[in-house]
Formats: sequence, structure tokens, C-alpha cells
Amino acid sequence: MLYLDNKTRILMKPLHIFNSLHRKKQPFTPIVEGKVGLYVCGMTVYDFCHIGHARVMVVFDVVARYFKYLGYEVNYVRNITDIDDKIINRAIEAGEDFSQLTQRFIAEMHQDETSLNVQKPDLEPLATESMNDIILMIETLIDKQHAYLGPNNDVYYAVESFANYGQLSGRKLDDMNAGERVEVDANKRNPFDFVLWKSAKAGEPAWPSPWGAGRPGWHIECSAMSTRCLGNHFDIHGGGMDLQFPHHENEIAQSEAATGECFVNTWMHNGFVRIDDEKMSKSLGNFFTVREVLKQYRGEEIRFFVLSSHYRSPLNYSDEQLNESRAALERLYTALRNVTPAANPDKSDYIQRFEAAMNDDFNTAKALSVMFECANELNKLKSTDPEKAAKTATDLLTMAEPLGLLNQDPETYLQSSTGDDVAIDNDVITLKINQRLQAKADKNWALADQIRDELSQQGVILEDKGVQTTWRRN
Repeated sequence: MLYLDNKTRILMKPLHIFNSLHRKKQPFTPIVEGKVGLYVCGMTVYDFCHIGHARVMVVFDVVARYFKYLGYEVNYVRNITDIDDKIINRAIEAGEDFSQLTQRFIAEMHQDETSLNVQKPDLEPLATESMNDIILMIETLIDKQHAYLGPNNDVYYAVESFANYGQLSGRKLDDMNAGERVEVDANKRNPFDFVLWKSAKAGEPAWPSPWGAGRPGWHIECSAMSTRCLGNHFDIHGGGMDLQFPHHENEIAQSEAATGECFVNTWMHNGFVRIDDEKMSKSLGNFFTVREVLKQYRGEEIRFFVLSSHYRSPLNYSDEQLNESRAALERLYTALRNVTPAANPDKSDYIQRFEAAMNDDFNTAKALSVMFECANELNKLKSTDPEKAAKTATDLLTMAEPLGLLNQDPETYLQSSTGDDVAIDNDVITLKINQRLQAKADKNWALADQIRDELSQQGVILEDKGVQTTWRRN
């Protein structure tokens, strides 16, 4: 497979992605050569984003970045659910209009994205702005006898009308009917039928439709928004593993029944973030918001933490893991310190190995290990071969770019405070260092050691190199 940019470099192995639909890694072949259509289920905006949401943001940000790195034209769509039961209930609790609540938390979500260096999707459709598309798809499903109006004036999807229902999750409808307890609902023909349109309740937001005032069910939103933005058939659909069933299963059923076309070629699902061996979620109450974690850790440290595990693996949240991410980033930035990157037209062994890792189902953990090997060599070369060090620094930054890492100046990063910690001022540190240099010049070693110890107690590490002293925060 050739790169699609003007460098015409050849990949040793094409990009392979684990396709949840077929339960195996498969070579990626775009529907349209040189282009990628990517849809990801986004947030339901009634509260602050937690670390589980951060994983979705970062994982698929890297997917989009890496496709661009390979030279593809990417159309990345991530929706926003801005109307559902949780939103309505939270707005009632807060005594505000639901739209004011959602706009507030959309702004907070964007702030979290910025902190995590997550690039904005190309399109970010809202459910409330997609009502015409939603209603049109429901009408089509009714016309094709895949949906029906219940006696309660809700519209339901008839799962038995879709022969391939269960193909994504591996569940068979007959087995589910026999083996799972489902609450009996006299309005449904089958217990697993799901709502497409909910009739209006008193005091709730509602939109006009052929079946009366109401609002859409959750599943139909994504089918309508994804096909509107990317077409009836597109390359990749992603989201958290918890969405595989029933949400994504229902999306396939709705979309393919309505359009008569294959919905998505490749399905990607990231693993859970776990605390004490339980999935992190708002319903369980065992979650940390991004905003809370940012009080102790930089956004880049959180991002590194997410990328330190393969996206399909469980990610165990702990301060220990985040502290390790902090130390790892310091190592990378320290390697780049006092080096001016140079133009490096050759494709180094590091770059080839990095790409081999990323082409193996976006294995960021393995890709990071290659970066650390590169950083170790860079540390050695800085004092022995400055010219080669400059090229090696470029290799390191080239690998970091599609991961969204190392985008700060090394001095700025190493000397900046972390989170909301109250830290000694940079100007005071400079003054103390100058006082120490004068003490050393006066051969007042006791005072020089005293100043070093004082700074160390305040989290400032001094590094002497000849007559120069640099520093970083610990």
C-alpha cells in the first residue's frame, strides 16, 4: 500500500483494524480511495465528561490523526445527544430550560477536549437539529414495514422484520427471547422491539411529527445523523464497547432496513475504563470527571495515560498509573531539551517500526515503546553527535504528532506547574538559581547546597551542566 502524500513511501504492511462485526483484524480498504468517513457516538450532554468519555475522545482523535498522517482525507463526525430522559430530568432538577443545560455542558465538553489536545471533529451534529432526518427515516421504516405505531402512540422498530438482527453482538433473537428476562410491554409486538419515536408527555420538550408531538428514541438519532453526514454506506463507526449492544446493533437494523444498503464496513469499540474491577460510569457513581483529574494532572498526562494501553483493552484508572504517565512524558520532553530538530527526509528505522505498530490496529502502547527507544538514543547523541541528534529529535516529534503528544516547548513543559498545584513562581526560581551560582562562585558550598535543598523541597529539580544550571518541576 502506498502512502497517499507526495512522499510516495511504501508501507511494509497495510493498516489492519479489528472489526467488531467480523471479530478479527482486517486490512482497511476505503470505500473511496484516499478518503475515510468516520462516525463516533459522542456524549449525552447533561453533566461533565468523565475519564471514560476522555478515552473515547482521545482514542478516536488518534484514529483520525493517524489516517491524516497516512495521507487520507478524513471526514470525522461525532454527534451530540442533546435530548433524552437524563437531560430532561437534570434540567428539571436545575430549574432551567433543557437547551440552556445542554449548551452549557457542550461548552464544558469542548473545554475538556482542548485540555486533552483533542481536535474538533469535522462535523458535530446535534440531535435537536436533526429532526427532519429522523422523522424521514422513521417514515421510511414504517413504509417498508420495519416499524409500527403502538397503541400508546409510540413508534417501534420491529426487530423480527430484520433477518440479520444480532450480527454485531453475536446474539440471536430466538436465544434472547428464550433466555433473557425482558419487561413485558403490551405496546410492543416483541419484547426486544425498541422505540423510534416517543409520544409527548406533559411538560416535556416535543417536536411535531406525523404520529403527533414527541421526540426521538436514542438509537434512531445516530442512524439519521451518520447517514446524513457520511451517506448510507461509510467506512468506520466507533464508540465505547458498552454501545455494541443494543445501540449499535439497533443502528445497523434501522439503517440497513431504511436504505437497503450496507451501513458500515468496519466497527471499532474501545474498552472500558475501570476502577476496582468495575466499569467507570455515572450510573454506578464510581467516576472521576476530566475536570477533577485536571486539578492534579496535565491534560497531556491524561492523554498519555489513555494511549499507554491498547484501545480495546481495559484501562485501569489510578493515581499510580497517572504518575507513571507524568514521569514518562518528562523523560520524552527531557530528551528533546536543548536540541533543535532538523529536516529529516529519510524514513528512519524508528519511523518504520512506529508505523508497523500503528498499522497493527492502532497499537499505541507499542508505538510509545518505539518512541522511548528513540528518546534514549537521542539522550546519548546530544553530547556525541549533535547533527544526528537533531535528526533523531525530528524522528521523535514525527511519531508524536499523530498521537497528539509533545506539542509543547520542552522548557515550557518541564518548568510549568501541574494542575491547580500552588507552585513557586518561575521568577523566584530564577532568582534562587542566580543566588546559588553566586554562592558557588564565592565557594560558599554550604549556601549553594542550602538553596538546592530549599528548591527541591518545593518540587524544583536543579541540573548542573558545567557552569550552566537548568531546572524542571518534579
